[in-house]
Amino acid sequence: MVLPPDQVFFVSPAEIKDWRDANSAVIVDVREENEWADAHIPGAVLMPLSTFDPSAVPDPGDKHLVFHCRSGRRCGMAAEKALAAGYTGIIKRMEGGFLAWDGAGFDTEPG
Repeated sequence: MVLPPDQVFFVSPAEIKDWRDANSAVIVDVREENEWADAHIPGAVLMPLSTFDPSAVPDPGDKHLVFHCRSGRRCGMAAEKALAAGYTGIIKRMEGGFLAWDGAGFDTEPG
């Protein structure tokens, strides 16, 4: 599946941090539990790609729905699964994933 360019967008970690700080983003982490346990973005929701259930994706309401993984690849697979299951909203993908977030020095927390 090719992700629709008008429905799935890459967004910088800095912009996502601004949204998160303003409580205007729902951040879904699709990394696996062991990765989450090492460190994750405070306030993110864990939905590992290996068990990803598109029907369990939180309704973002009027907030931005953001998927992220370690480097940016798996969040595309999660977006594909959500779209294939009928999700019709906009999905943002964190450019560079958690590596970029952490590399920018943004806050993380363990386990």
